[in-house]
Amino acid sequence: MSLEARLQAASSEYARLQAELSAAVESRQRLDAQLSENELVKKEFAVLTPNNTVYKLIGPVLVRQDPADARATVDKRLEFIRSEIKRVEAQLTDYDARTEKKKDEVCLFCFPPLSRRAHPPLHRQLVQIQAQIQAQGQHTAAATAATA
Repeated sequence: MSLEARLQAASSEYARLQAELSAAVESRQRLDAQLSENELVKKEFAVLTPNNTVYKLIGPVLVRQDPADARATVDKRLEFIRSEIKRVEAQLTDYDARTEKKKDEVCLFCFPPLSRRAHPPLHRQLVQIQAQIQAQGQHTAAATAATA
């Protein structure tokens, strides 16, 4: 397989992984919205009195529902949503790691690593730049923590 074909295959795989990561992020956002909505319903149940009536929407019809059944349904739904969030979080972690690995692979095609022997001054300069970037990142993180 030629270098160009391998680069094309790696780029296609990277694009596919990014699409999967994006879909997982959208799924996580949708679950967050559902979680918030169901937690709000649970809070509303907490302020109900025995005289209040609870209705459930089934198609276009409101049907009277036992408050205890409604609470149990919301609790089960919250439990399910939280378990789905954990599952999607694991997917996000996996997709993120795989995407980073594939991105590094694609970058190696574009920028092969500099060897110390072949380019000692360039290698030294690259190491210095990397050290400066790390130092700036640490300084920025420390400044952010100090202001928080």
